[in-house]
Amino acid sequence: MSYLIRVLAICLAVRLSSVDAWEHGAGPAPNNGAARQFIVFDPTVAGNPAVAQAVPLDRTGWTATADSSQSGNAASSVLDGDTGTIWHTAYDPTVAQLPHNIVIDMKAAKWINGVTIMPRQDGNNGNIGQHTIEVSQDGTNWGSPVATGTYLNDKSLKTTIFGNRLARYVRITARTEAQSDANQWTSAAEINILAGPDPILPPGQWSGTIDFPIVPAAAAVVPRTGKVLAWSAWAATQFGGSPGGYTLTATYDPATGVVSQRRVSNTAHDMFCPGISMDFNGRPVVTGGNDAAKTSIYDPIADTWTSGSNMKISRGYQSSTTLSDGRIFTIGGSWSGGNGGKNGEVYNPSSNTWTLLRSATVANMLTKDRGGVYRADNHAWLFGWKNGFVFQAGPSINMNWYGTSGSGSVKLSGPRASDVDAMNGNAVMYDAVAGKILTMGGGQHYQAAPGIPNTHVITINNPNASATVTKVANMAYARAFGNAVVLPDGKVFVSGGQGWAEPFTDNTAVYYPELWDPATQTWTVMAPNAVPRTYHSIGLLLNDATVLIGGGGLCGNCPTNHFDAEIWSPPYLFNADGSRATRPRITAVTPTTSGNAEVAVGGTLTVRTDSAVSKFSLVRMGSATHTVNTDHRRVPLTGTRTTTNQYSVKLPTDAGVLLPGYWMLFVMNDRGTPSLGFTVKVKL
Repeated sequence: MSYLIRVLAICLAVRLSSVDAWEHGAGPAPNNGAARQFIVFDPTVAGNPAVAQAVPLDRTGWTATADSSQSGNAASSVLDGDTGTIWHTAYDPTVAQLPHNIVIDMKAAKWINGVTIMPRQDGNNGNIGQHTIEVSQDGTNWGSPVATGTYLNDKSLKTTIFGNRLARYVRITARTEAQSDANQWTSAAEINILAGPDPILPPGQWSGTIDFPIVPAAAAVVPRTGKVLAWSAWAATQFGGSPGGYTLTATYDPATGVVSQRRVSNTAHDMFCPGISMDFNGRPVVTGGNDAAKTSIYDPIADTWTSGSNMKISRGYQSSTTLSDGRIFTIGGSWSGGNGGKNGEVYNPSSNTWTLLRSATVANMLTKDRGGVYRADNHAWLFGWKNGFVFQAGPSINMNWYGTSGSGSVKLSGPRASDVDAMNGNAVMYDAVAGKILTMGGGQHYQAAPGIPNTHVITINNPNASATVTKVANMAYARAFGNAVVLPDGKVFVSGGQGWAEPFTDNTAVYYPELWDPATQTWTVMAPNAVPRTYHSIGLLLNDATVLIGGGGLCGNCPTNHFDAEIWSPPYLFNADGSRATRPRITAVTPTTSGNAEVAVGGTLTVRTDSAVSKFSLVRMGSATHTVNTDHRRVPLTGTRTTTNQYSVKLPTDAGVLLPGYWMLFVMNDRGTPSLGFTVKVKL
């Protein structure tokens, strides 16, 4: 492509016609719900869209007003360019009570996509904790927040990036003080507003930013509540050199927008770089990592962490998966606990015991990474399957079956067609009934290697039988370190990653996610996210059929720490004119136990809805770290109408297809619009 054509492509890509402009009354509704391609599409220039650029605007002539100010600490101090002066809320003669807000008036409407807040540099008094950020064109009508969350309590610059908005006013509301919930004051040294040109948006829509007090490098969807439990390491911004056995966590509640935080020390486990599986009681079981032998278990009902027994082999960067009998299998993980020999073992949650599987050898699944076994046994693509077997789909080009009975076993299933080793790529079981797995992306080496766009469909059936592999259309963007989830309708969403695999840099970051359609076996480019999501990022399907992506970094004082997340709403949530589609609603599901839907493998659900529906699916709740989300899978279901808006839904009879544990039940109408997920426990 010539230089002139590239320039024209970029110019067209930044034309101001975003969904956000329409939402705030700045133009006609875009055709956001339609399945259309990006108007100018050239991966060589569009991989780093203008929407991601965020630079401070000139603040000349701006004003700042606040609900409260102490004499000598006026709101205007945040615009004077001097980090030695601060805005501080009133504390003498009386203390003004939280919440507090400060409003920046830019004097004219501008396209903006972020805010930076410099805390006071002479102490922590008044640092903003829980907060919301809103924008307005008239100072009266504010609409939904563009960002919510909790900031880390330190002196570092706080940066919040969101999708482009046309606004004159920015309002920052502090709901808590970061140092202590008991403190009532708020302060800030400097506030800047960021801007970047707006692109023509492909399908889908992104939320405002959710700020976390940590870099969320690992996360799980909590059964029953639908909250997102995230964690980093012993510190909010870095790993390694742990002072001893604890982990910083944060929990995001989509229902309220509140992000809470906790330091987990009772398990004496630094849970960075672990294996994660959701057991049959919906408990995230977190193994190894920085404290390489440990097991920690989160109880979502009691909201507590407890210690499990230690693994037989110390591990970090291993993968694990829940089995058809409810046990958990893990393998690999030479990142910590010594190099090599990381053969398989299984955990029994009922007895809290680990059993080594000496014949489930790791050697079969090694890649040819230039870093040797330290990298070659990392992040296996594992899928629990029938009769306690595990299918290992990658990232090695050789695929394998692992047996978990007795001392274990391993049998080669053949190569992944003409693919290459694909470390830090993704694999998603999008149709468990048909044994269908989509694989995508990765790189031939863990780092310092080009990302690949390769995409394959793997079909598995009986354990130890050779899998069938079909090459399908490549992604538009080569990417390693991305994240992938399956949606209720069976389409697969992949986001983030970078074109050149290199930890702790956002160079070559891919901002445009893609959506794969199993009917056409092709990818469609989606609307770009605002923040790069590369190494140490996460991706999870939420109960409302949207996708949360977040994190990236966790590298100390590096510039690529991302203390935030974004939520993507797929095209199926929109009408053709860009307005929100009306969702069908599940009104009741039986059988129930103690008020919760529970059913055995092979059982039948009775589903009542508020309107006619035509499709049904179960999606298992996921957990993600380092591109791995092994237990997440989709089971399409068939419903038979029994009376008006009531359906009988038969479940698969094999626990290897329908793993025991917690699932989200979705119904979809004829337009493909899904309901909110209804939590269903599949019993052993």
